[in-house]
Amino acid sequence: MKHLTLSDRIRIETLLEERKSFSQIAAEIGKCPTTISREVRRHRSVVHHYSSETARKRSECEHFGSCTVKGLCGRPQCETYCSKCRSKRCSLFCKNYAPKICALLKKPPYVCNKCQKLRSCSHDFFFYRAKYADDAYLEIKASSRRSINQIPESLEQLDKLISPLLKQGQPLSHIYLSHKEEIGCSQRTLYNYIDQNLFTVINLDLPRKVRYKPRKKRHGDREIPGYRKGRTYADFELYMTQHPDSPVVEMDVVEGAGGKGGKVFLTLLFRNCLLMLIFLLPADRRESIKEVFHFLYDKLGAKSYGRLFPVILTDNDSAFKDPKIFERENENGEDTHVYYCDPMASWQKGRLEKNHEFIRYILPKGSHFSNLP
Repeated sequence: MKHLTLSDRIRIETLLEERKSFSQIAAEIGKCPTTISREVRRHRSVVHHYSSETARKRSECEHFGSCTVKGLCGRPQCETYCSKCRSKRCSLFCKNYAPKICALLKKPPYVCNKCQKLRSCSHDFFFYRAKYADDAYLEIKASSRRSINQIPESLEQLDKLISPLLKQGQPLSHIYLSHKEEIGCSQRTLYNYIDQNLFTVINLDLPRKVRYKPRKKRHGDREIPGYRKGRTYADFELYMTQHPDSPVVEMDVVEGAGGKGGKVFLTLLFRNCLLMLIFLLPADRRESIKEVFHFLYDKLGAKSYGRLFPVILTDNDSAFKDPKIFERENENGEDTHVYYCDPMASWQKGRLEKNHEFIRYILPKGSHFSNLP
C-alpha cells in the first residue's frame, strides 16, 4: 500500500518512544526514511505551556534575550525590563510574545517523544501521536476532494476562454481540443465546473446536455472481500480432477427489460441430468438469492442438499459474491463448494448459457418480467 495506515502510524509512535532513528523506523515498516520524516513533521501535535491563572501561553519567548519592553504591568515609572521582572510574567501581557522553539526540534526526530529534558523544559511541546496523525491525514484527504483544483485567478481565466466560445455555439469538445494546452484539465472536469455554476455559462448553454436524462446509479450488493480466494475457475478444474464424479450445478441470472432493478430469473442447471430449475425473483439482489437457497436447504435437508449441490459454478454477478449463501454443511460435515468463472468467460458454463437461448425464444431480450406471476 502506498499510503501509511493507522497501524503504520502506531508502529512509528512506538518506535519513536524507543528512540529509534528514522532509518530504523523506515526499515521496520518498509518505507523510505524521507516518508517517515515528512509524516512526523506534518502530523505532529503541539502542547502549549499555559498559566494556571489565565489561558495565555507562558512558554519562553523568542525575544527574551533582546527584549527592552517596559511598563506592561501599567506602572510607567517602573525602570525594570518586563522580561526581567519576577513579580509579573510578561508573556501574559505582551502582544509581541512569540514562543521560542526548542533547538532539539529543528533536527530529527522533530518531536518531544521520550525527550530527557521534558520535565524541565520551558518551551512548547511537540508530540507524534498515531491517532491524531491519522485523523489529520484523513481530514486532508477528504477536504482535497470537497473543493476544486483551481485558484480563483485560473478559474477566471478558464471562464473568459470557455464561456464566450460556448455562447457562440461551439461544442465543448471542439473548444477543448483547440485549446487543450491552455485549459490544463480534462474535458470531464469542464463539464463538472459548468454543472457547479462556476462559469458564466450554464447547462442550458450546452444544447445536447439538456436533452439527456440523468443516469440512474445502480446500488448493487457490497462485494465480500476475498470471495474468490480458493474459488477461481482454476481451483474448480483442480477440484474436478481430484473428484471427477462430483455433480456440478451451473448458476446464473436472466434479466428482463428492467435490468437489475426489475424481476429476474435465477437458473440452476444440473450437469449430470441436464435438469434446469428456474426461480422468478423480485430483483437481482443478494437477499433474493439467499431466500431461494434457504428454501432449498430447509426443504431438502442437509443430506439431500449436500448430495444435489456438492459443487456450484457461477459467474461474478454481485448477488453471488457471498459464498456463505451456498456453502452449507451437510450431515458428513462437508461443505458445498462454490466456484466463480473468470471475468468475461461465459463459455466456462456454456451449457447453462445455451439454455438461456431457449428462454429467449419465449421471452426475447427487451421483454419485461414484471407481468409474470
